Amino acid sequence: MTRPYLFRTGALLVALFLSCCAGYLFLRFTGENGLSALDLCRTGLVVLSSFWLVWGGTAGVMGVFAPSRTASINARVLPRGMTAILVPIYNEDPTQTFARIAAMNRSLVDLGIADKFHIAVLSDTQSLEAATQEAVWFEHLLREPMSSGRIFYRRRERNLGRKAGNIEDFVARSGGAYDYAIILDADSLMSGETMGEMARRMDADPKLGLLQTVPKVIHARTLFGRSMQFAAGYLSPSFARGASLMQGSEGPYWGHNAIVRMRAFAASCGLPELSGKPPFGGHILSHDYVEAALLSRAGWKVMVDPDLDGSFEEGPENLIEYAKRDRRWCQGNLQHRRLIGAPGLKFWSRFTFVQGIMAYFASPLWLLLMVSSIFAAIYPDQTSLFAPSGATKIDIWVLGVAVAAVLVLPKLLIMIRGAFDGHNKRFGGNLRVLGSVISEILFSTILAPVMLLLQTRAVAQVLLGLDGGWPATVRGQNWINLEIAFRASWWIALLGLATLGGTIAFAPQIVMWVAPAMLPAIFAPLLISISSKPPKGLRTRLVFLTDMEMEPAPIILEYQKILQDWTLPEPSVEPLTGRATSYVPA
Repeated sequence: MTRPYLFRTGALLVALFLSCCAGYLFLRFTGENGLSALDLCRTGLVVLSSFWLVWGGTAGVMGVFAPSRTASINARVLPRGMTAILVPIYNEDPTQTFARIAAMNRSLVDLGIADKFHIAVLSDTQSLEAATQEAVWFEHLLREPMSSGRIFYRRRERNLGRKAGNIEDFVARSGGAYDYAIILDADSLMSGETMGEMARRMDADPKLGLLQTVPKVIHARTLFGRSMQFAAGYLSPSFARGASLMQGSEGPYWGHNAIVRMRAFAASCGLPELSGKPPFGGHILSHDYVEAALLSRAGWKVMVDPDLDGSFEEGPENLIEYAKRDRRWCQGNLQHRRLIGAPGLKFWSRFTFVQGIMAYFASPLWLLLMVSSIFAAIYPDQTSLFAPSGATKIDIWVLGVAVAAVLVLPKLLIMIRGAFDGHNKRFGGNLRVLGSVISEILFSTILAPVMLLLQTRAVAQVLLGLDGGWPATVRGQNWINLEIAFRASWWIALLGLATLGGTIAFAPQIVMWVAPAMLPAIFAPLLISISSKPPKGLRTRLVFLTDMEMEPAPIILEYQKILQDWTLPEPSVEPLTGRATSYVPA
């Protein structure tokens, strides 16, 4: 238990030291003729914003130097405990969802361990038309091998508590029949080898309450989606490996692609309904962080294994869908301010809540820093509180290079490590990885101002008491034309144009610093539209190539085959209402 504390302390000290250095450099930049109150406020914003920037980068650097552990497993060893595979769905495409379930079931059957796994589709779908289609495709699913008595479907007419309430409903009604539960999302896909290994790890460690995998994003086709897919497949494991060093047995839970011990989950993870109205009251949206904290409080281990392969999901294919999901996460994370002081929580759980809140407050802080800097340039305050002794003005380029280094260094180190340990070969070789990493850095940098403004708006909406709810996710290649993109982001373009125009008119000396942030904002509709479409020609294979595209996992190929077989021709079966609404027997 001492190792996580050492890593946490080291990371905190590094982040604190480098953020203070950023503040010092900023003071030297602004303090040639003395420091005003506005200068001190801006310095405070630099320190606070830089701390969380460095903190995120520290995890990536630590992950580069942490050894990866690829354990050999015997996938055909039968787990001792019974596991329920839970698939909560809410107005999803039933064909794709049930095809994924069929692929996972076949994987378990082929390994000879299917008897230890039941599958429960937990529908919260509110559309009667969609619910009818779910029943039709569930009947098709029942034609799969060994499905009888192992695959179940039920639909709630009222989705109380949303996804967390859906899971809680299953645990209360049927949880006693199972030792463990693998919780998935509608777009999750997991190999039988991985599910079996997760169950065997729960068997081997009676104190393990939750084991989280790091899912890879698959089936992305658009420029936006492929960039996220590459980052999730190539970069994220190193960041997760570094984070796991600090988290120890108090790790994260992301709400899906994880296994929980049913007894521990049932006894520890009952979620309160917060007093008051949404967005700060009502059901807890980001329930996963809270459930991990409650398990840790009860003495259970919450672990993450970034090296456990065979776990996949699909991501948003355009910035609008991403922002819609991010808006929900923002509201859920800001709700956690009411839980930071909950009795009995461990320090790291409280810190995780703060970290989740700051993940969204960082955007308005950076925006506030920019606005205050423009204001300082337009209205220079000649009233100095004091002048730092021996003040020597530094060029702002020094601070800019330092910030860029914090953002880029972890990604470059990951690439260098991959060149030495052979990991880059799985992503097309060193040159292709270099192109992909540089492209990801450039692409994320261009989109950063747009993301910053979207997150700032989300924070403002929550603080103003506006409830974002839980909108259904639109999956697949939902490409966006320029008209739709403009309707979604006209305000970003207008704000960018007004800011840049005002800076040119009233503070031309800082235009070169404001323009890189405002130009992407001005062209936000165009960026959203272009990035929502697939790259043309050879560009599809030149950058953002992933290991699962070069050599797809068998479970991915099986899913694609089933989906193709199911959709051509479309099945003509009648839904069996009795079977399609039954719970897993307790």
